[in-house]
Amino acid sequence: MAQYENLEVWKLSHEFVLDVYKVIEKFPTAERYRLTDQLCRAACSIPMNICEGSGRNTDKDFAHFLYISRGSLYETKYQLLLSRDLGYIDHEDYNTLLKKSDSIGKLLNALIKKLAASY
Repeated sequence: MAQYENLEVWKLSHEFVLDVYKVIEKFPTAERYRLTDQLCRAACSIPMNICEGSGRNTDKDFAHFLYISRGSLYETKYQLLLSRDLGYIDHEDYNTLLKKSDSIGKLLNALIKKLAASY
């Protein structure tokens, strides 16, 4: 099993979470326990599941948590789109986060494929 801190996908997803936290500071107070909370949870779930999976006993278990991480990534992408359409995120921030999320998705898919080849 790889140490999660050494995985490029974990590093990028951790940066992504930090970026999401910066962007949501601009959200209206009324969204604090709605979209803001949901967006934070979904974004944090991406690197958290990479961490948890890397600590499992088998490549198959690790891949399972990477699939969960990928699902959280897609959930986050929709929440960012919704935030943009509601006017909470400007187009520049949205596009920056979308590009980073696409990179994370590619890295997750590559790691999943690599792990799946071993079981």
